[in-house]
Formats: sequence, C-alpha cells, structure tokens
Amino acid sequence: MTLPNLITLSRIFLIPIFIGLFYLQPNYLDGEPLSWINNSIIAIYIVISATDFIDGFLARRLNQETALGAFLDPVADKLMVCTALILLIDYYHTWYITIPSIIIISREILVSALREWMSEVGKRSNVAVSWIGKSKTFVQMIAILFLLIHQPLFVFSFNEINIMGRILLFAATILTLWSGIKYLIAGLKTFDS
Repeated sequence: MTLPNLITLSRIFLIPIFIGLFYLQPNYLDGEPLSWINNSIIAIYIVISATDFIDGFLARRLNQETALGAFLDPVADKLMVCTALILLIDYYHTWYITIPSIIIISREILVSALREWMSEVGKRSNVAVSWIGKSKTFVQMIAILFLLIHQPLFVFSFNEINIMGRILLFAATILTLWSGIKYLIAGLKTFDS
C-alpha cells in the first residue's frame, strides 16, 4: 500500500462524511440560518478535489504508480463527482441543475464502460485522457464547489456565487459532451479494425 493509494482511499472514505454533513445542513434556499456545517462540507470537498491531483502527482514523483492506484483514482473521482451532483439535484430541485448533472453522470458511466471495453480489446490508449477531459474535470470541480457554497463569500452574495456555479456547470456540460463524443468516436473506430 503506497502513500498515493492511501490518499486515494482517504478520498473515498471522506465521501460518506460529506453526504452526512450535506443532509445535516440547513437549507439556505428556505431562508433558514446557516451553520458551521456548510463550511465543513466545502472544506471536505476542497480536500477531496485537491487530493485528486496530489495522489497522481505523488505516484509519478515517487515512482509509485500501481495497478491498484490506476483503478482507484478514477473510481474515487467519479464517486465524488456523481455523489456531489446527485446531492445538488436533491438540494436545488430545478432543471438547470438536474439536466446538466444527468448529462455529466451519463457521460462518466459511458466513458468508464468504454475504457473498460477498450482495455479488454487491448486498445485502452485509444481513449486516454485528453486535455478536453482534464479541462472538463477542472471546470466541473469548480462548478460543484460554487454550488455547494450556500452562504455569502468575501464580496459575493449567495446568489452571485450560485449564478457563477450554474454558468460553470453549463460550461462543464459542454466540455463533457465534447470530450464524451471524442472518446466515443475513438472507441467506435476499433469496431472497424
């Protein structure tokens, strides 16, 4: 068990805590007062998002890339993203969160299945992560972060942060569709060969 793998596992173990705190928080949309809980949710999400980059960096830097790490890292990433999006759908109850979230979650399932199939036929490198996929991940993480903030932040009101989150979620959805289509085209080419 390497340090990067332990960090990845810690991301997975933080998800149930994230969910529990999410449902303990008061609903800002109903006008109830906020508490320390929303700050804890944001902190956990930032830690999970940051360690998504840290574990991969350390694995390469320390020459500790393992098959377990290659499996766990994308699983931890997808678990956190899908969990956060489902919680946000439940929290906001609105189409402009639900539809983009369903598109993003569907793409994650499709691309994961495609990568698994490509591995089976020995062509996993045909669907390697591209700059579009990395951009999608970054924009999606920031969008989710903004949508998780249920209070004013610095000079921004809750509504301003929420609008920025919605705009970034739509941008992430466009990048999601773009990268998903690219991966699908790359995968479909293997049917001809």
